[in-house]
Amino acid sequence: MKKILPICLVALYLIVGCKPNASVEEQTPSSTNMVTGLFERKGALANADEWAKTKAKVAELQLKIAAKPTDVKPMLQLAVIYISEARITGEHPYYYPAIISILDRVIAIEPANFEALVLKSSVKMSQHQFAEGKQLAEKAKVINPDNAYVYGILVDANVELGDYKAAVMHSDKMQSLKPSLESYARASYLREIYGDYKGAIAAMQLAVDAGLPGSEPYCWAATTLAELYVKTGQLDKAAAASQKVLAMRPSYAFAMCRLAEAELERKNYPVALALLDSAAAILPEFSFHERMADLYAAQGDTSKALLKYADVARMLNEDEHSGHTVALEKAKLYVKMNALDSATKYVQIELNKRPNNIDVNKTMAEISLLQKNAAAAKKHLALAQSTGNRDPELLALAKAIGKI
Repeated sequence: MKKILPICLVALYLIVGCKPNASVEEQTPSSTNMVTGLFERKGALANADEWAKTKAKVAELQLKIAAKPTDVKPMLQLAVIYISEARITGEHPYYYPAIISILDRVIAIEPANFEALVLKSSVKMSQHQFAEGKQLAEKAKVINPDNAYVYGILVDANVELGDYKAAVMHSDKMQSLKPSLESYARASYLREIYGDYKGAIAAMQLAVDAGLPGSEPYCWAATTLAELYVKTGQLDKAAAASQKVLAMRPSYAFAMCRLAEAELERKNYPVALALLDSAAAILPEFSFHERMADLYAAQGDTSKALLKYADVARMLNEDEHSGHTVALEKAKLYVKMNALDSATKYVQIELNKRPNNIDVNKTMAEISLLQKNAAAAKKHLALAQSTGNRDPELLALAKAIGKI
């Protein structure tokens, strides 16, 4: 999985218009509970200006749903808020089942409700259930073929399923219907896939320029631009882009992570670790912890790295329990832990579902290299490089495979 656009952007694009602290297990909603409470924010996120307004709005919507259970409008509004909260807090295991439950209720009342189908498609994509996400988006497209964002979801779905030509086609359609942050971001990612980093950076800069400074979509685009700068060795620009986001939104954990990656490339390990610690304290995002483990490994502290990788495995298991497909993430993790049998098992699951995906084949090529299986390594490398992708890790892998 790569850069699926945050589903809060889908929500904002489509629709205008409390419990005490508990563990995730205690808060997990049942499929019949339509007014599940918010997951109480903690730390810096609880001090954000919008939190009090969010709680008040959710309480209002819950009352409307209870009073009129067949009115889909407050249900959709509640789903939108929960989508945003999932992104802000990282509490996906709690929010995604709640969102799906709400949207399924809407679809049961109105089977052709366009907003519900698109939002559910986006959640499925975020859960890495790509085939189902694509199917729902195709159904929504029939209802409203002139909605730009449906084509954006189809870009994401086809990228993940390995049909890059179809992704380009849908991206072009999206651009023609509505040039926007969302469409520029898709164009950027596809340019990156096809090896055009200069074009990818230019398109992502357009996405940043199209966003409202300080908003979640703007911050997401700016930190993705910073990631492109890291990949192309432009570390000063990566740091500047990340710091600009943090000046607007100090608790934006992903910008901290991008800044940490720039420092990691400079081998400034103490600063990178401090940034990752700060990000992880704000958001329970497994990739922050995985970066910490990578940092320990880079410093030669194998025991500490393995302990942190084990923490990541537990986080992935929690995500999996909530309906999130994490086979590829587990495969990559087990490669780092040198557990190649487990890595092979999980990557094969993904190969069976999306045999032409770049990331999946890259991972299998790396496993095959470590297993000294030259034929398999070269086969999967060729598939991973089929679009001319020039990802630095992929190029390094190709160099290593070329020596066997």
